[in-house]
Amino acid sequence: MPDKPLEQLEKFAIDVILERQHGKRAALLRGLLRLLELVYSRLMRWRWRLYEWRLARWQSVGCLTISVGNLTVGGTGKTPIVEQFARTLTQEGRRVAILSRGYKSLPRPLAQRVWNRLTCRSNYIPPRVVSDGRSLLLDSGRAGDEPFMLATNLHEVVVIVDKDRVKSALYAIKHFNVDTLLLDDGYQYLPLKERLNVTLVDRHAPFGNEHVLPRGTLREPHDHLRRADVIFITKCDGGDLGGLKERIREFNKHAEMIECTHQTLYLQDLYTNERQPLTFLQGRAIGTMSGIAVPESFEGALRKLGANLIYRRSYADHHRYTDQEVSNAIARTRARGGHALVTTEKDAVRFPRVNRQDLPVYFLRVEIRLINSGETLHDCLVRISGLRAPRRFKPAPLGAVADF
Repeated sequence: MPDKPLEQLEKFAIDVILERQHGKRAALLRGLLRLLELVYSRLMRWRWRLYEWRLARWQSVGCLTISVGNLTVGGTGKTPIVEQFARTLTQEGRRVAILSRGYKSLPRPLAQRVWNRLTCRSNYIPPRVVSDGRSLLLDSGRAGDEPFMLATNLHEVVVIVDKDRVKSALYAIKHFNVDTLLLDDGYQYLPLKERLNVTLVDRHAPFGNEHVLPRGTLREPHDHLRRADVIFITKCDGGDLGGLKERIREFNKHAEMIECTHQTLYLQDLYTNERQPLTFLQGRAIGTMSGIAVPESFEGALRKLGANLIYRRSYADHHRYTDQEVSNAIARTRARGGHALVTTEKDAVRFPRVNRQDLPVYFLRVEIRLINSGETLHDCLVRISGLRAPRRFKPAPLGAVADF
């Protein structure tokens, strides 16, 4: 089945931005995007200055607030860090709520929106509660991929979706008595003050393609990195980062820098929840499906684990799969002698329940791990959250690593 027209246009635009497309049309679009980049960059600078000069209103909600975000679009490994923060702080006795924008979640039903307007209820629409800390209340379509995935993996953690994080923060405090707020993808959300800004920088593409949206993958100009209080350099392999750290210091003189990597743990069957060790992939022919910002990193991780990729299918970021698309991928992988179809954990929440069991469908479970550090990740997160002093430990050897 061909991609939807809007997805085709999105993929073409991304290929143009990343210099994968050439020719007159691509050159013309890049020129137009460059002009728009100049306008957008100025708007972002002025937006920040309005807050610096107190012409725009900052608000405080009076509890521990941690924002986890990045300067670039997609692919830095933000969700596993948000998950680990929530898990760690819950273990320390905190009552945690994750506040997400719910990117590409489905809008509220039209009838409900019309009724709210007709009955004058449109002034306040409560946030969507994905999880109340006990059970899932929304599906991935209405919640968004990352909030649904976080709510699925975390117990005793409230997950709320709303573009207005101040509103969702106040709602979480009032209705769920939380004392700790985690802003998922919150670096660009400026109205919420008095928070710890944890910012992720991809070791392989720290500033994307060096251009700001819409010409590039930077959400803000380089020097806006100065707002970061702690910087996690993700996807590290233990190599020297001297040059990258010097460049980061050009824009931020004070933030602590922490090196970490994505470590693959196991494969999990989408439909039976059966787990397989990573050794399952060694020498096996597999197919892949993904709808993420950088599918090459996911596919490269599988190759490093010894898999032979005989079928690959990538879609636009946050693509919602149909039964037919999944069935086609299973059939083509099987026809080429494949042993399994593998996707990412983020993609797994968007897979339909296909009625066929002739080929297993797995996702890779990934977590964050510190490297070149004398702390456990747990103690590191507790320390930077300001809760207590860390314990010291001897680092374990680096295990199998995925770079997506």
